[in-house]
Formats: sequence, structure tokens, C-alpha cells
Amino acid sequence: MTLTRPNDPAALPGDHRLRRLRATPALRALVRETRLDPSRLVAPLFVHERAGSEPIASLPGQARLDLDGTIAAARELAELGVGGVLLFGIPDAKDPDGEAAADPAGPVPQALRALRASGLPLVLIADVCLCEYTTHGHCGILDGERIANDPSLGRLADAALAYAAAGADIVAPSAMLDGQVLAIREALDRAGRTETAIMAYASKHASALYGPFRDAAGSTPAFGDRRSYQMDPANGREAMRELLTDADQGADILMVKPAITSLDLLALARQRFDLPLAAYQVSGELAMLEAAAERGWIDRRRAALELLTAIARAGADILITYLAADAARWLREENR
Repeated sequence: MTLTRPNDPAALPGDHRLRRLRATPALRALVRETRLDPSRLVAPLFVHERAGSEPIASLPGQARLDLDGTIAAARELAELGVGGVLLFGIPDAKDPDGEAAADPAGPVPQALRALRASGLPLVLIADVCLCEYTTHGHCGILDGERIANDPSLGRLADAALAYAAAGADIVAPSAMLDGQVLAIREALDRAGRTETAIMAYASKHASALYGPFRDAAGSTPAFGDRRSYQMDPANGREAMRELLTDADQGADILMVKPAITSLDLLALARQRFDLPLAAYQVSGELAMLEAAAERGWIDRRRAALELLTAIARAGADILITYLAADAARWLREENR
């Protein structure tokens, strides 16, 4: 329709006046299409073996936690209604093959047992990778300077078994090695852990936004990079193949990472898959938000909730975010 006289009310048909439902906070809330809820949030936690907690300079508000600190953080998250925690282990000792990843006495199994005993209403998720546990910082066992894909699968499966035995509801393989989901599913089933779910880091790009995480977890590669196993950020069709492959191999939940640079992939995945979708708002996304807010360039609360809403709107059912506690507080305040 061509509006020849924009100042003439008759030129705008009544059903095209979209501003009617934006007039008041109550109206806006009534027709809101995407709603955040704390139960959809998952908070990453870094667990180390030393006593006490260590603030992480590159991740404001985050810390490497000992066992007591992990329980305290989890209790606060549960009280806020957050849905779950995603645990990353930081061992005291590393080796070339990442054997400590599968140690039943390692930081993640210890934390899982303590969290399970606490009875907190949280979903317990354990990241499954070798990068925090290897001296070289890569996500698998090396053959020279290459990742030996198939020999690494057994170590990943052993780690997943250790976490399932310690109480994980979900194991989350993140190494981006071919066949990792199938190897873990078969190992869990053989061990009678048929109820342990798998959340696959299925579409995981070799992103520039992981730097603060690698600082936090001590997992920066000692040489080279991870582009031979993490995906090229330019490839969307390949991301769909990764998602389909992991679904076929037994993944119960599919993850897209990083979140904010993968909204198109989330939307495509929502159209193609009926499985629950997770998105990880990664460390670099948090760092950019915090840096801009610290300088007064953006409103931290509004920007954070807007970003999380965009991720949910694109199709994510589960939002993994370092802002889980803050977002849950803000949502509680808005719903009073």
C-alpha cells in the first residue's frame, strides 16, 4: 500500500497500527513472544584442586573454585532458580595424554559427588574434553603435532564414564573429534549408564572469542591452534552436518557455540531438529559486554538481557552463560 498522505489517519488501516501493543509495560509484557526464565540458564563453573578461590581477571565475576566454593556457588544458583551448572576441571598435574581427565578422584568427579550429595535442584553437567588436562593444551592425544582422532576417543569415553559414575546427569563432549558422541554413548550404555544424557558441542567454531576461557582453564594450546578440529566460522552447511551427525550418534541435546555469532545456525537448527538446543554465550562475549559496561558505553543489565533474549529467540532452549546468576536476579525482580 502506498501512503500518499502520511499525516492523514485515514491513510493507515487500523490493523497496521502496530504501536498499539507497545504503549505500556503491561501491554508489552502481555504480548512478549520470547520469555526468559532462570530454569533455562546454565552456569559454567571452574573447579580446581587447590584450597580457596581465585578470581579470574579475564572473566569478571568468575573464579576458580575449590570444593566448598563450588557448593556455595551452586547453592546460590539453585536459590535463584537457575537450571543447572556446567563443570570444567583444572587439575594440579597434567600429562601429554590427559589421563587426569578420567581420574575418579579428579576435580570434576569430586565436585559432582559433593553436589549430588547436597540435594540441590540443579542439573549437573560435566564438560568432556582433554584440553585442561594435557600439557600441550590440545583436545586429544597427539601423534606428532596432529590430534590422533580415534585413539583419543577412548580417553574421552573414560572421562565421561568417570563423570557419570560421580553423579553427572549430562556429559558434554566438547573436543570436536569425529565419533566422540558415538564412542561415549556406547561406553555409557555398556556400563549400564543408559540414563546419562549427552549434550554435544555439535556446532563449535574455531572462534576468536574463547581467549578468556583458555586463561581461566589453563588450556591455551602450547603450539598451533585448533582449526584442524574445530569448525571454520564461515561454514554454515557444515554446521548442519555436524549437528545431524551428533544427533544420529545418540546426542540428546545439541549445542551451538559461540552463541551470538551463531544465531543464524540456531534458527536453522530449530527448523531442522526436534532435539533440545543449547547455546553457549562464551567468555569473549562476556568480556566484550563487561568492558563496554565498565566504560559506561552500554547499560550492562539491559544489554545482557537483550543478548540472552536474542539467543532464546533464535531457538535455544538452554542458555549457557556466565551471567546466569545476575540474569536470574534481574528476571526475579522484573517478575515481582
